[in-house]
Amino acid sequence: MELASAAGSVHRRFHKPSAVQLCTLMNIKTGGCTEDCSYCAQSSRYSTGLKATKLSAVESVLEAARIAKEKGSNRFCMGAAWRDMRGRKSGIRNIVEMIKGVRALGMEACVTLGMLDKEQAKQLKEAGLTAYNHNLDTSREHYSNIITTRSYDERLQTLENVREAGIHVCSGGILGLGEVPETDHVALIHTLATLPGHPESFPVNKLVPIKGTPMFGQEPVKLEDIVRCIATARLVMPATIIRLAAGRVTMPESEQMLCFMAGANAIFTGEKMLTTDCNGWDEDKAMFSRWGLEPLQTDASQVATDFIPVHHDYSVLDDDRGSKADERLQAHG
Repeated sequence: MELASAAGSVHRRFHKPSAVQLCTLMNIKTGGCTEDCSYCAQSSRYSTGLKATKLSAVESVLEAARIAKEKGSNRFCMGAAWRDMRGRKSGIRNIVEMIKGVRALGMEACVTLGMLDKEQAKQLKEAGLTAYNHNLDTSREHYSNIITTRSYDERLQTLENVREAGIHVCSGGILGLGEVPETDHVALIHTLATLPGHPESFPVNKLVPIKGTPMFGQEPVKLEDIVRCIATARLVMPATIIRLAAGRVTMPESEQMLCFMAGANAIFTGEKMLTTDCNGWDEDKAMFSRWGLEPLQTDASQVATDFIPVHHDYSVLDDDRGSKADERLQAHG
């Protein structure tokens, strides 16, 4: 409770405490992925009953984005089940059009497409992409127990390519993968907090065990470990958006509120979250009304390359440095 209280105090220094960003995630290409991520229904290595599809048509994606905007979402995220973008020239052309269309609606646009090289990141930057999601999933030490087809350093390289292109980095983890919270959650946060710049957003996913994957039957992560992870991330990455992502649908409203009080300030809302269930817009609208929350509005047209300076000694929390950081955040809207 002391940790959550301290994190809540820091949260109020850098964010409006009643404002929570509404984000919607669409699966624009389902299944058939060659990776062996042991939690994922979209891996071709596991029998989960999921049917692989081709990349969605541009107009169908933009229609989904229009609906999300009408429902109050500020950020529209698009995910494709690929290992990387090599040889996908027509695919990236269509995704560029999707990004342009989402931005034209006045929404933030985020994509997750697997590994990116520098040139691909540059193409997405030129299209106006707001953020690129590429989760580290867990600590470096635990990573090989979850995934063997892509290294931890390859994930970090993609984050570097995205950052160098001037796109916001969105990177977080999945809690409940059989890790040890006291070491693996700390190591995950430490890795992200000591990058050249803090990620613009940090998704916190609660494992949704999918039948047919190696993680099915895994014991659920405990609420106290979710809250500790959120609060610790808020303390060391004070300006980062912390997003409750997959698995929120399994959390009672009271548990979600505890997460918001500890520093979370974004959620995924809508019909689906890739292949898993998601809390709906109407449900979340009612929850916001009950608790006095409001949708976080951002300047969707702005993609800043220097969102927040990193101070590895975290002296940004001192009064003088903190007030300067507040001014910087206000300048960024």
